[in-house]
Amino acid sequence: MLRTNLAFLSFIERFYAENNQEKNITLKSFPSGFRFIEQGEKIRNIYIIKEGITKCFISEENGKDFIIEFLGKGEVVGELEVLKRIDCLCNIETLSEATAYSIPDHFFLKLIRENIEFTEILLQELSTRIIQTSTRASFQQLYTLEYGLIKLLRLQAEENINVSKEDMAAYLGISVRSFNRTLQQLKTKNAINGDASLKMLLEQLA
Repeated sequence: MLRTNLAFLSFIERFYAENNQEKNITLKSFPSGFRFIEQGEKIRNIYIIKEGITKCFISEENGKDFIIEFLGKGEVVGELEVLKRIDCLCNIETLSEATAYSIPDHFFLKLIRENIEFTEILLQELSTRIIQTSTRASFQQLYTLEYGLIKLLRLQAEENINVSKEDMAAYLGISVRSFNRTLQQLKTKNAINGDASLKMLLEQLA
């Protein structure tokens, strides 16, 4: 539900400190609610998240959004577009204040060609992403919306962030109306009665 990659973060922090004399990599800060990658635009930089949480989502032609995943420390964004030389497939927007290492597309490709450690970590990241995408698809088939909602509430409590109803509905792939109905079902069943933090979040949403 919240993807992280601490191995990638460790590598890029070390590289930034030891091998960045030419300032190829910069550390950028973004406020909460800032969209630093726009769907349909040309990619100039890839980003590796240092701190904060972002959402990766696709905006459909009917105006609805579908959230693919929430991304945290060490996650890389924009790499597929650089590798395939295509426009951005999705939007990346911060859910909290965030910082990220910004790597120009040409230097990213240079690292892939010349730095074996970087290439191996990137391949592991892409492989993990395929596995997690498959797992999420299975999860949504096997488990109820209520269970998925509880996991979203737990993510907010653990990371101390606020995720709107619209974003949670977009992640679960349902309408806000269906989301509200699921909220009421959770309240009726007292499904999280033993967890005070989740109960408080549930009350705030309802």
